[in-house]
Amino acid sequence: MNVLRQARPDGFVLGIFAVAGLASIFPATGTAEDVLGWATKIAIGLLFLIYGARLSPQEAWEGVKHWRLHSVVLAMTYVIFPLIGLALRILEPTILTQDLYTGILFLCLVPSTVQSSIAFTSIAKGNVAGAVVSASFSNIVGVFVTPLLVILLMNTSGDAHVDASSILDIVAQLLIPFLVGQLIRPLVTGWLSRHSKPTKIVDRGSILLVVYAAFSESMNQHVWSSVSVWRIVAVVATCIVLLAIVLALTSVIGRALGFTRADRIVLVFCGSKKSLASGLPMASVLFAGQPVGLIVLPLLLFHQIQLMVCAVLAQRYARASPVEGDAEPAPRG
Repeated sequence: MNVLRQARPDGFVLGIFAVAGLASIFPATGTAEDVLGWATKIAIGLLFLIYGARLSPQEAWEGVKHWRLHSVVLAMTYVIFPLIGLALRILEPTILTQDLYTGILFLCLVPSTVQSSIAFTSIAKGNVAGAVVSASFSNIVGVFVTPLLVILLMNTSGDAHVDASSILDIVAQLLIPFLVGQLIRPLVTGWLSRHSKPTKIVDRGSILLVVYAAFSESMNQHVWSSVSVWRIVAVVATCIVLLAIVLALTSVIGRALGFTRADRIVLVFCGSKKSLASGLPMASVLFAGQPVGLIVLPLLLFHQIQLMVCAVLAQRYARASPVEGDAEPAPRG
């Protein structure tokens, strides 16, 4: 029963799909579309300001002491994942359309999750402190690295076009609010810890707003009329195969490098996951004027698949007894 509770669809993810369906039926048009565009930009800026205020530079610096683990997690997120994404180009255009493949490649470039990576590591009795630092590192680095990877890998391949104005948007909507959040962190960290509900509303509300805006724009541009059901099935199958490959790699690499069981659990959960919370706002900025709804669809599907699969894996780790000689305390940091 615990496995079923962990594997059931996340309520927030169900809300995202509900908002996407609402936007498909009642897309914003005219003045409402303009207002929605400005509201989305403000929400994204506020979201990344909160991200900056939440992440502790001291905690991240302490994590450098366990640099081998965090380096491998970052390599999985920003090297191995992008290489697999580039290899999946063989699916275009026979199996995936150009926009759907762009979504698959973008999915491979976004940071790891924070909350679910830490939660699953805790359930699996892994190195929770290591998971906190690895997931936080991934998101800090992703604010800078993900846009650069999009420019490097997508502009040159013709999958997307990120020009100078897009770079300015990235700076204005993502980097500046994030840095401001870091600067004001000493002033607001206590308030944020005491008032988690308002920050949760801003956090999740901004994501829902981004989804509604993306799918409204897609409907107004009539992009869904060109996508068949079997293409969507192909995206689901691609996401499943992608997750299976990365989970296998994290397991093999963790053993090959001699990590403790607790650290291997961190590598599996932090190195195989992709953040919907960070990816959706980035996509709305990076792919402005393009069919954002289609491009973020693989990330939406991958996120739910990873939650269900990792929930089952976490329960299996929790039930399994550590192998003799492999139960030494994990390095703290």
